[in-house]
Amino acid sequence: MAEKVKSDIEIARVAKMKPVEVIAAKLGIPAGEIFRYGHHKAKISLDYVASVEGKKDGKLILVTAMTPTPAGEGKTTTTVGLGDGLNRIGKKAIICLREPSLGPCFGVKGGAAGGGYAQVVPMEDINLHFTGDFHAIAAANNLLAAMLDNHIYWGNELNIDQRRVSWRRVVDMNDRALRQIVSSLGGVANGFPREDGFDIVVASEVMAIFCLSRDLADLKKRLGNIVVAQTRDRKPVRARDLQAEGSMATLLKDALMPNLVQTLENNPAFIHGGPFANIAHGCNSVMATRLGLKLADYVVTEAGFGADLGAEKFFNIKCRKAGLDPAAAVIVATIRALKMHGGVAKDSLGKEDIGALERGFSNLARHLENVGQFGVPRVVAVNRFTTDTDAEIAKVQELCKAVGVTAIMCTHWAHGSAGTEALAKHVVGMIETGGAKFKPLYPDEMPLWDKIRTIAQTLYGAKDIDAETAIKTRIKDLQEGGYGHYPICMAKTQYSFSTDAAKKGAPSGHVVNVREIRVSAGAEFLIAVCGDIMTMPGLPKVPAAVKITVDDKGQIDGLF
Repeated sequence: MAEKVKSDIEIARVAKMKPVEVIAAKLGIPAGEIFRYGHHKAKISLDYVASVEGKKDGKLILVTAMTPTPAGEGKTTTTVGLGDGLNRIGKKAIICLREPSLGPCFGVKGGAAGGGYAQVVPMEDINLHFTGDFHAIAAANNLLAAMLDNHIYWGNELNIDQRRVSWRRVVDMNDRALRQIVSSLGGVANGFPREDGFDIVVASEVMAIFCLSRDLADLKKRLGNIVVAQTRDRKPVRARDLQAEGSMATLLKDALMPNLVQTLENNPAFIHGGPFANIAHGCNSVMATRLGLKLADYVVTEAGFGADLGAEKFFNIKCRKAGLDPAAAVIVATIRALKMHGGVAKDSLGKEDIGALERGFSNLARHLENVGQFGVPRVVAVNRFTTDTDAEIAKVQELCKAVGVTAIMCTHWAHGSAGTEALAKHVVGMIETGGAKFKPLYPDEMPLWDKIRTIAQTLYGAKDIDAETAIKTRIKDLQEGGYGHYPICMAKTQYSFSTDAAKKGAPSGHVVNVREIRVSAGAEFLIAVCGDIMTMPGLPKVPAAVKITVDDKGQIDGLF
């Protein structure tokens, strides 16, 4: 009888973790500079973060992916596997990941701490409340909302137009009932009723600010710049006008310290911050990434969803704003996902289908071309499944070779670092040849409308962009109002290059409609909302939550 394949949580449960101070010592971090959260989690003091600022940077490696499918690609798993693989071949490497959101954890995706033998641990803690960062971000966000409504209640000295309040409350859970609400019902004592709504924490501007801030002073300045509403004469009202930035920063002070954990192979991992990539910029914190670069020779980080979203925002927003210089990019693909983009149904992916694989390769090919436009050398990591046939593997390698990129089979889910040793050696080889000449896709001075069009035409294969007259006027006003130098954060479906989630492969000639434009003055980017995209997800018909439980001994089951 075949041996039962262990689940992610079963593998994580028997992991031989080392005390977190031992992991910190691997990086040269003194025990006195960490704040322990139990035996295996810690935060790194802000004083220590500041003390290493003058050190030379290591090399930054981005892990991104082809367009995601329900078949799963394993981007986080590959990030962990590559970090372990680099350590396996004698390199000093750190991985930098985002913190998982409770919404997807209890919704569709389940956990987000890697999988199989390429995980970060303690897996249950990371996927649930972790060190409380998301709760602090939600509290800071909702404090600002409370102070805004309170200001209006006590006389509205700033002359805020209640019809133009843009700041929403947040909760870290998928809850469609909160998307659109009416607040302040119940009489005069409860304030002035108005239409309102909730976003999920990972879609909030506070989360974006948290992840882009370099230090506490930068955080406080950015929080003060948040635009929460407009006055009756259309002037912006900011958080600093409400004197809210100090108290918000106070709530975020401890959360801002990067979190240190470990992989199953006891290698260091920073997990800090977690904006979604389809509605936010999809990268872990600048503080954690910059700290990693000061402490290791190689830093492996991921950006959410496919390269059209996560990688584009990593390059155009995070690297631009933080002065980062990426040295290499790994694009994760699976044969299953390639076949799905080629028209194969999910329940038929286990059957060999070279024709579908060739058709679906158009999706990966476009991602490879797109990443190449940023001047960063690329390699494809094929996350191998047991159903992949030798003929399919050979075809993927052949197709990648034809576009000038190497494809390397990886078995890290089953074999840990041994399954990414070849990938690690190839990535080091790419970096040592010095081929990276990173450049963003567009300059700061390019007009806002042209920035959106450049992304859509260059990366999405679109014919053009369009918007209603009111949106075009809004973009023109923002251009003239001092926001023209901001980068663009595109909010669209993660399942297609277009704004139609059903269009697989590499659609072209479509028109990207800009439905809304939002100002994130604290994060210092503008959000272009395209197509049907929501900042508060809902739970599926059968959410992952129904399978998650805890037994009488406190042992969690059902996370995956």
